[in-house]
Amino acid sequence: MAKRVVKWFKPGKTTGWRKEDTQTQRRRVVLVSHKGNLLSTARSLQSLSNVTTDTETRRKSHADAQYFYALYKKKKK
Repeated sequence: MAKRVVKWFKPGKTTGWRKEDTQTQRRRVVLVSHKGNLLSTARSLQSLSNVTTDTETRRKSHADAQYFYALYKKKKK
């Protein structure tokens, strides 16, 4: 009998982010889904990075989140 998986994380928004896409495609799609809000985009990707068990997804979403955090910090100044 297969073990039942309990998915406890429910994202607030479907972003369209896929690890198979190129870096620019991933970032463009997720930014558009958050209507250009850099901070909410970064937080969304950071939460994905924190809950996933796939190492490739974790690495790529963390890198994208750090990119958007840096853009937000630069634009804020």
